[in-house]
Amino acid sequence: MESSASVLCKSSVSVQCIRKANMKKSLLFPDFTVTRDPDKCIQCEVCVRQCAFDAHSFDKEANKIETDNSKCVSCLRCATMCPTGAITVSEHQQNIKKNKNWTEKQLKELYKQSETGGILLTGMGTDKDYKIIWDHILLDAAQVTNPSIDPLREPMELRTYLGAKPDRIEFRVQSSEFRGQNKKLRTTNYELQTKLPPQLKLETPILFSAMSYGAISLNTMRALARAADECGIFYNTGEGGLPKELYKYGKNTIVQVASGRFGVDSDYLDVAAAVEIKVGQGAKPGIGGHLPGEKVTEEISQTRMIPTGTDALSPAPHHDIYSIEDLSQLIYSIKEATGYKKPLSVKVAAVHNIAAIASGIVRAGADIVAIDGLRGGTGAAPTRIRDNVGIPIELAISAVDSRLREEGIRNRASIIAAGGFRNSADVVKAIALGADAVYIGTAALVAMGCHLCQKCYTGKCNWGIATQDPYLVKRLNPEIAARRLVNLIKAWSHEIKEIMGGMGINAVESLRGNRLRLRGFDLHENELKILDIKPAGESM
Repeated sequence: MESSASVLCKSSVSVQCIRKANMKKSLLFPDFTVTRDPDKCIQCEVCVRQCAFDAHSFDKEANKIETDNSKCVSCLRCATMCPTGAITVSEHQQNIKKNKNWTEKQLKELYKQSETGGILLTGMGTDKDYKIIWDHILLDAAQVTNPSIDPLREPMELRTYLGAKPDRIEFRVQSSEFRGQNKKLRTTNYELQTKLPPQLKLETPILFSAMSYGAISLNTMRALARAADECGIFYNTGEGGLPKELYKYGKNTIVQVASGRFGVDSDYLDVAAAVEIKVGQGAKPGIGGHLPGEKVTEEISQTRMIPTGTDALSPAPHHDIYSIEDLSQLIYSIKEATGYKKPLSVKVAAVHNIAAIASGIVRAGADIVAIDGLRGGTGAAPTRIRDNVGIPIELAISAVDSRLREEGIRNRASIIAAGGFRNSADVVKAIALGADAVYIGTAALVAMGCHLCQKCYTGKCNWGIATQDPYLVKRLNPEIAARRLVNLIKAWSHEIKEIMGGMGINAVESLRGNRLRLRGFDLHENELKILDIKPAGESM
């Protein structure tokens, strides 16, 4: 029989063990639950091999596959690749007491930070429940007095040019006469006398947004470049430089000059069709970027021109830009370095005084102003910055277009809008609000296979898109991905033609800034004022 002292000693040890275990035990419930149908599962271990997050494992002793729900990010790779359809992924159901202020999401974030002591990171654009203004803007349609146009049988022009336009154009007219069989014939030739600034020619008003090598895989960049080439549009390298093998796509490439100046040299500038100075982006206005050293492979180090394995840090500001005059100096330095043969773009985040900022950028000499809105995507951003800084792109487009028109300088620069464009209707509305073209990033990644798990920053993308892991990179076939992108651009272009035809408009140039053809539904008076559109039901 044990003594009371011995029992007390063991009890004390047990309490200490429990306390230590409780300190280590996470208070977080899983975000997702993986359900495996035992009648369908054939224990083939495809799910084990496909999950880079190790949510699935094979227990040799039990001779069956086990799942750790806490590691599931709902990328749906396992469910998609399962040969028998045995796997279902759903949101984890846990009855947490309802509280309007202290929501389940708020509690989870507090638990996570109390356990890690770090800032919250995320990927892609904000998923916060802000009003999506696109869904409250309605398009006009032609009826009796303004007949619609059939895009299948009548000409429809989606081609547009990005770059500064002159204040006026001068032609030299030459007429000549010659005698036909029965009468005199006159021909008139028009020769352009005005020298036009360099332009980007787009066959449809859509471009692939800036995504850098390092944040995305080389196969992803290959797919974007090939699709841009086939569609007659452009893709943007982002701030990570341009791999040498993609120089052959230079005529469809926009290169970036960001605060880190990664990969920037004379060859990089010369090969591109246009150069973009990145000042900010919609997902993280006002802060810089950070590519962890473990992602800086030998290939990325050569492209970015930094040592292998070192962190790639992009400062929040350009250390040579502290005023509009400084920006102008950099603009003209790049123009001079490229022989004034390429349009120069400046990319900024949509912030509260974006109209005044855009005006200064145009006056500084930029040919294109790219504005990235609140819902802009990213490979990695602090959650608090992504969800709380900036304004929606819908409000920014109209504010900038109106300001430039009021100042008489709208022709001196084109506007590219970015930040959460989901479909062709969003594109049409953006152009009608005043944009010349739009950047799409997230939509392009989704077309290639992205499932928006928002874990891009981990480098474990199971779809081979946002990763540098050689095993994962191979999962994305650049030829198949490029074909999917081409299909997306073609589909959106067809839909844009259909929408424009229904409005009785046969050229995208006639749609630009045509806010009279838009109406707001369930929008506040101030929102309508900023958008410069009338409420639904009000006539011209």
